[in-house]
Amino acid sequence: MTQRLFDTVLVANRGEIACRVIRTLRRVGIRSVAVYSDADADAPHVGLADVAVRLGPAAARESYLDVDAIVAAARRTGAQAVHPGYGFLSENPALAEACAAAGIVFVGPGVHALEVMGDKITAKHAVAAYDVPTIPGIAEPGLDDDALLAAAERIGFPVLVKPSAGGGGKGMQAVHAPGDLPEALRAARRVAAAAFGDDTLFLERLVASPRHIEVQVLADRHGGIVHLGERECSLQRRHQKVVEEAPSPLLDEATRERIGAAACRVAASVGYEGAGTVEFLVSADAPDEFFFMEMNTRLQVEHPVTELVTGLDLVEQQLRIAAGERLAFGQADVTLTGHAVEARVYAEDPERGFLPAGGRVLALREPSGAGVRVDSGLAAGIPIVTDYDPMLAKVIAWGTDRREALARLRGALAGTSILGSVTNVAWLRDLVSDPDVVAGRMDTTLIDRRFSEARPTPVSDEEVIAAALIAHADRTREAPSAVGPLWGAPSGWRLGRPRPVRYDVDGTQVTVSGEPEDATVTVGTAAPARASLRIRPATADGEPDVALLGVDGMTVRFDLARDGDTIWLARDGRARGLRLRDRATRLAERLAAVERGESAAHPELRSPMPGTVVAVPVADGARVETGDTVVVVEAMKMEHRLVAPAAGTVTVQVAPGDLVRLDQVVARVDADEPSTPSTPTDVPPEEADAAPAPPAAAQR
Repeated sequence: MTQRLFDTVLVANRGEIACRVIRTLRRVGIRSVAVYSDADADAPHVGLADVAVRLGPAAARESYLDVDAIVAAARRTGAQAVHPGYGFLSENPALAEACAAAGIVFVGPGVHALEVMGDKITAKHAVAAYDVPTIPGIAEPGLDDDALLAAAERIGFPVLVKPSAGGGGKGMQAVHAPGDLPEALRAARRVAAAAFGDDTLFLERLVASPRHIEVQVLADRHGGIVHLGERECSLQRRHQKVVEEAPSPLLDEATRERIGAAACRVAASVGYEGAGTVEFLVSADAPDEFFFMEMNTRLQVEHPVTELVTGLDLVEQQLRIAAGERLAFGQADVTLTGHAVEARVYAEDPERGFLPAGGRVLALREPSGAGVRVDSGLAAGIPIVTDYDPMLAKVIAWGTDRREALARLRGALAGTSILGSVTNVAWLRDLVSDPDVVAGRMDTTLIDRRFSEARPTPVSDEEVIAAALIAHADRTREAPSAVGPLWGAPSGWRLGRPRPVRYDVDGTQVTVSGEPEDATVTVGTAAPARASLRIRPATADGEPDVALLGVDGMTVRFDLARDGDTIWLARDGRARGLRLRDRATRLAERLAAVERGESAAHPELRSPMPGTVVAVPVADGARVETGDTVVVVEAMKMEHRLVAPAAGTVTVQVAPGDLVRLDQVVARVDADEPSTPSTPTDVPPEEADAAPAPPAAAQR
C-alpha cells in the first residue's frame, strides 16, 4: 500500500459484516470505530474495533437507523469516512447526504445512484435506455388497480406483482389466473405500505424456472468500470438468499461476457461509484437470455465468494474508490480461479417452521482448513440478539472446481458447532448435499418446493446415552470420598456393586450401571448395551469440550457444553439441548396433564421464539373465542401471532415492549367448560431416581 487511505473509518453496522470490515481496516492500517446498541454492548465487533461508541437502545430505529447518532459518532471520533456495511442505512440516501453535509466520506455511491436504484420502476427505465434487457411488463409511477388489471391482460399470465420500493421479496405475489389478480394487488399494497411506506406496484412477466444471477461491479469516480464475474443466488427461501456461489454453473463463457458487460452499462447509467451488484433473472430453460431486476448499491452478503475466485478484497477496493483512487486494473486483468460456495448460518429452527431461535453461545467451534473461510459475528459467552437479522455467520469454501468447493463446504458445515442455540447448520448441510444442487439443477423455487418444511429429527440413542453418561460422570465426580460423608451425594454408591441409576433425558428413561468409563446402559425398554464415555477438555477458551462415546465397539464424537440442567451436544453441524428432568419436574408435568384432561387444549400460550411483545390485542380478563389473537411476538424481522386454543377467559402475563424467552408463558386461556379432572390416583408410579443411598445396614 503506497499511502494511507483514511486515518479513521467508522463502521455503521454490527455482527459479522462489521467484524469483516474492521479486519480489512486493521490490515491496511486504518483506525476503526465501531458503533453499538445496548443489545450489542458485548458483541465481538465492539471489542475488535479500536474505538466503540454507543448509539442508543436496542431498537434499530433508536440506534443503527439513527442517522444523526451515526454522524455524531463519526464527528466525535474524528472519522473521515463511514462504511455502512449492508442492511440498515447502507442504501439510504439520508445517510449519504448527512455525511456529505458533515464533510465525511460515505463509502458508497452518490445520492443520485442511491435514489434511482432505490426505486425499481425508475431503475428499469434508466437501464433500458442503456440497452439493458428488462423483464416484459409495466412499470410506471402511480398505476392504480384498474391500470394494472388491464396491463396484465396485455402481458399475459402468469404475472408477478412487485412493490416499487423496498426489497427482500416483501409484497411480491405470483398470479397464475386473471381472477386471482385483484386480491393479489390488495395484498401487495397492504404489505408494501406497511413495510416501505409506499404502496406503488408494477407488473412483470413471471419467468419460468427462474435463476437468480448477479454480477459484481466496481466503478471509480474517473469513469473506470469493471465487473468481477457473476454469482449464482438461486437457492432462496421465501425470496431470501441462503446459499450463493461463484461462478454460476448455468452460464457459458459467451453469456458470462454479455451479462458482465450489461452490468457495467447499468453502473454507467447512474454514474455509479464504488462496489455494487446488478441482479438479473435468467430462465433455466433459456440460459442465454437474461433480464435486469435491480441494482444493490452496496456490498452484498455473498461478496466473499467473489473475493475467493478473484483474489480481491472488495472492502479495500471500496475504500480506495471512496478515497478518490482510480481502479488499479482493467477488465482484461480480472480472472476467475476455481469455484467458491457460501452458506448463511441463521439463528432459526428449520424443524419449527424456521422460527427465530435465541439463547447464549455456550461454546463455539468454527471450521478451518484448506479453502475454508468463516465470516462470523459470534463468540462464546455472548447472547444471540433477537432484535435484528437472524444471520450469525457465513461459512465459505473454495475449491479448484465446483465439486471440490461443495465437498469442502459440506465438511466445514459438519465441523461447525454452535452450542446454546438452535441454528440451520445441519439443514444447510443437507441442502448442499441434495443431488439436484450438486448437479447444478436449481431455481429460486427449489427450497420452497422441497426444503421449506423440515421434519423433526428424532433424538438418537447415541445422544440420549451420551447425555445420561455425562450426567453420570458429573455425579461420580460429586461422590463422597473415603473420609467424607458417605450418603451426601446421589451417585448410586453402596457397599458392593453400585445400584443402577435412572436418568430422564427429555422424557426418555435411561438406566446406567457401573462407571462412566465402563457402563451398562439401557434406553427405555431396549436391550442393555455396553457403553463408555471419555471427556476431553476444551483446548482453547470458548471452545466446547469433546465427548467420546463408545457403544458396542463404535465410537461417536460430540462437542459438549452444559447449561444448568441442559446438556448441549453437537455433531455433524446439528446442535441439540437435552434436558435432564428430575423427579419433581416429571411429577408436576404429569399432574398438569391429568388435571387438563387427555383431550383438552393446553391452556397456556408460550412464545415460540425469544423476542419482543409488539401487541396484546385483548385485555386481561376478557373473553376470547378459539383462534383470537392474544399476543403478537416479534423477533429477527418476523412476527408470530399466539391465538386462543379454546373459547374462554384470558389471563395476560405480558405487555407490549416486554422481552420474552423461548417457551415463556405469555397468557393463559381458561376454557368455558373445562373437562372434569381425573383423580391424582391415575398418575403412574414414579420411577426410581438418582437419590442418596440408604444406610449400609439397610442394604445388607
